[in-house]
This record gives sequence, C-alpha cells and structure tokens, in this order.
Amino acid sequence: MKIIIEGAGQVGSHLAKLLSMEGGEVTVIDDDPKRLAALSSAADVVTLEGGLSSIDLLHRAGCAKADLFIAVNPYQSQTVNIVSAQLAKRLGTKRVIARIDDEDYLLPENKLMFKDMGIDLLFYPEKIASDEILSMLRHTASTDAMDFANGKLRLAVFKLDDDAPLLDMKVAEFTAALQEKAPGEGMRVIAIARGSETLIPKFDTKFKYNDMVYILSRREGMSEIMRLLGKDDIRIRKVMILGGSEIGVMTAERLAKQDLDEIKLIDIDKEKARDLSEKLPDEVTVVSGDIRNSDFLVEEGIREFDAVVSVAGNDEANILACVVSKRFGVSRVIAQVENLEYVRLAEEMGVDTVINKKLITASRIFRFTLSDKVRFVRYMSGTDAEVLEYTVAPGARITKDSLKNLDFPSDAIIGGVIRGGDSFIAVGDTHIEPYDRVAVFALPSAVKDVDLFFK
Repeated sequence: MKIIIEGAGQVGSHLAKLLSMEGGEVTVIDDDPKRLAALSSAADVVTLEGGLSSIDLLHRAGCAKADLFIAVNPYQSQTVNIVSAQLAKRLGTKRVIARIDDEDYLLPENKLMFKDMGIDLLFYPEKIASDEILSMLRHTASTDAMDFANGKLRLAVFKLDDDAPLLDMKVAEFTAALQEKAPGEGMRVIAIARGSETLIPKFDTKFKYNDMVYILSRREGMSEIMRLLGKDDIRIRKVMILGGSEIGVMTAERLAKQDLDEIKLIDIDKEKARDLSEKLPDEVTVVSGDIRNSDFLVEEGIREFDAVVSVAGNDEANILACVVSKRFGVSRVIAQVENLEYVRLAEEMGVDTVINKKLITASRIFRFTLSDKVRFVRYMSGTDAEVLEYTVAPGARITKDSLKNLDFPSDAIIGGVIRGGDSFIAVGDTHIEPYDRVAVFALPSAVKDVDLFFK
C-alpha cells in the first residue's frame, strides 16, 4: 500500500513509523527539514520537503498512484490539511484523511459536506482524547473499556492489585467461577499484559500481580466479573483538571453539562487562567498554580476530589501529579502521556488510565489500511495490540468451518460475536456466519493475517 503523510509532527511521525513497520510504502512531506531529518533517522520512509499544499510537491510525492493520503500537519492553520487532502484526492489518491481543530466540522451535516468534497475522514485528536477521558470517568472500575454494538459486548481492562482475589488462579478456574456465579452470561479472557509482554492466554495461564487483564463479556455479565475481581465502580462527583490545554478545556466544558458537585481547572499561567475563567461555564472554577507543588494541591482541596485528570503539556508533570493525587486518596487518576516510553512507566507508578493522542489517532487511521470489512480499530491501554471489529462478508474464509478447525493466527483471538440482536462469546465450536459482527484482539504481527480471514 502506498501511503503519503502530510506533516511530520508527533502524530504524523508516529503514523509513519507504524505504517512503515506494517509494510507500507510511506512518503512524508513537511516544510521543516529538521523534522524530516529526525523522522528519516527513526523510520524507513521517503521524505520530501516543500509547501504542504504545493501541487508540484503532491505530484512528486506520488498522489496520482497513492492508496491513502493522511493530512496531519499540526503547525499551521488546519485549512492547510483540508486543502491538501482535497488536492490529493483530485490528483488520484484513493482515500484521504484530514486532521482538524474545529469541532463544528464534525457535526453530521458538515461531515456529509466534507464527504462530498472528497474527504473520507476528519479527525480531531484532542476531541478523541476528551471522549476517552469522559468514557473512563464513567467506567471507573477498569483502566480502559470499549463497547461493541451499543454495549451488547464490552471489553474491559482490569489491573490486578496485590489483594486481587484471582492472583495465582488459572484462567480456566476464573471462567468456571464465573459460570457458577452467573451461568450463561459468558466471558473470555482475551489477553494479559505482563510487563512489556502481551500474552494470548491459555486455560492454564495463571494471573499475576500487576497483570493488566483484558476481559470480553456480555453486558449483563460485567457486574459479576467486577465482583470476582474485587472491583467497584466509583461514583464521580468532583473532578479536578490539571492543565488548561485544549483537551483540558474541552473536557471541562463537557463535564459542566453533567450534574456534578464540583469541577476545578488549574493552570500555571495566571493570564491564561484569567481568560479561561471568563470563557468556561460558571460550573467550572479556574485557579492558577503549579500542579507539581503538592502543598498547593492540598490547599486546593485535592483530598476532597473523586477524580484528577492531568492534561498539562508536560508528561513528567502529569505523571507526578497523578501519583501524588493517588497518595492523597483520589480514587481515579487519568494522565495524558505523549512519550510512548513513559506510558508503561506511568501505569506501573499507579496511574489508572493513560491517554495518548498518537495511539488514539493511529487507531482511527489504521482501519483505512485494512479491508473494507473492518468497522473500527482501537489500541487498548497497556499493550501495543489492536482490537478490531469486522463485519463478515459472504464467502469469507472465516465462515468456512468452526473456529477450532481454522488455522487462525496464534497471536490473535476471536472474543465475541454479535448476530442480529444476539451477542455471545466465541468458543472453539463457534461457526461464524455472513454478516456477523466479530470482535478480534490481535498482536501487531497477526493483524494482516487476521484481515485475510474476513475478506
């Protein structure tokens, strides 16, 4: 697949590395030679310097024969991305995607307009990150969660603390215990992240302290799973947001529409805090101070808050603030961490949920490099593996026999199936049928092979 990326910023560079490792022929264009040089030293990509909406540059990049054009320049007006994407489409690129920074563009009527203009997908990384934060403030027992088919199936990630009831229990024993407590509900442990390794578990795999356990269940069975894990959802009534970044402001505005007892936003810049206090709804209290100062956080009443969301522009400050908040008794802490090397470190230090714009954005875009039967792709916290939802095409290889008789990749697992109005957990005897919606968990090495089963 020939892919052209416009913009060698954080998101563009991460996508270039990911897609080149997946075997794509990747060309990156940018107007800054330093950014291109840094990317060239880290990834096997072709780089071209020049004006981002230059027709000559787009020609030289190969838009006439490209399969995918991704406009992710973050440094100039986002209209440059829209113009570049339109030009790439007119020059012959099959599908084009553009990064934006205006939420109004995502309104249904406006998305249709951009579709008519030839742009296949608009994405707003900060909005996606805010969506993730709000979701995790709702699902507080897990470190990450996602729903399939409007919640008929749910995939949740649970971290095993030192008092977790299933430590040293085998997967088969855990499954049997659930069946005894809630017969017929169905559940499958589809992965375990242990240190830097992601395991596709066997029945005799034992759970260990600090494991991140990925469990797929019917919606009705999730409450019993939480009881077996010793987890409870926390009622979030007071939220403190650390950092007046775009994500922080957007999250505060959206929380203000909910019936919460208190929302407080803290930013180190006094002038910015003053401006935000005028801009944000009355439900949000804005103060200025250094989030790295624990005495200041105590003065602002951090011990009284149920959740802390740290989205300042510094990874270290976000991690430190969340660790300190946890020690002060805050039940739920969420940190924005953009350095991928820090993500696992933050989780090991006790941060409940890590938000990373690059991974979230890559999930949305990676779908366009697979077959048209993929409904969506998403990375889950704590692992580099991907969760995919397919709609099964008639005649697809996956329909030819029961799962146990198919040579399905060992680094992937089919977790659940939605068939009409029914949902169920997949087992060896399950026979996938055309038009089923299927939830798949796959390590990067298996994604392309998995895709072949659904074409």
